[in-house]
Amino acid sequence: MPPTRSANPGAVPAARVLVVDDEPQIRRFLDISLRSQGYDVTLAASGHAGLAELAAHGADLVVLDIGLPDIDGHGVLQALRQWSQVPVIMLTVRNGEQEKVAALDAGANDYVTKPFGIEELMARIRGLLRTHAVPAGAAVPVFDDGHLHVDLLSREVRVGGTPVALGRKEYALLAALMRHPGRVVTQPQLLREVWGPDHQEDTHYLRILVGKLRQKLGDDATAPRYIATEPGVGLRFVPS
Repeated sequence: MPPTRSANPGAVPAARVLVVDDEPQIRRFLDISLRSQGYDVTLAASGHAGLAELAAHGADLVVLDIGLPDIDGHGVLQALRQWSQVPVIMLTVRNGEQEKVAALDAGANDYVTKPFGIEELMARIRGLLRTHAVPAGAAVPVFDDGHLHVDLLSREVRVGGTPVALGRKEYALLAALMRHPGRVVTQPQLLREVWGPDHQEDTHYLRILVGKLRQKLGDDATAPRYIATEPGVGLRFVPS
């Protein structure tokens, strides 16, 4: 089932909420409830459809069901966290503490157990949107200096107009650096984001990966144009 969009013309500006849930009654309920509060709502019935919609059109917040028919919510969350920091609220019928901890550790921002009260969910959505509001004038997730073009939403990378195929971890590293342009991102943080919390000491992984990434981008470690090394500290994406 393809994603469907509902818009409330009275909401200016309207925060865009993507709902990914395979239960038609839940999608309808959330669509009506969210639109009544002035949100722009997009619906997806599967994990793949949700990821495609997020990549194509973006979202200010994602409501994500764990029990999806193709890839479960944990898989969707893992995939989107490689390139997006959009706030995510997980929905599930599983009420165990272990399930909640796993979702939060994987990058979820909040967690609601079905059946849930709509007022509670709305309050959590408002809170996350306030916390993760994008300041006016903030950079969009696209970089283009006439030579290197990177679009984090569509996962498109071109060098000199030629598409460049990055591996999953190469792309995750580039995205992690581009989310903090001009700022040093520490080695432990990069290792945690790209390989997971069990690899924060494996700095040789990072050294090998950044070498491969630089080669594909045509960057030179001795005179970096895009990725600068702060010895012993981390890496920095050079935005100019």
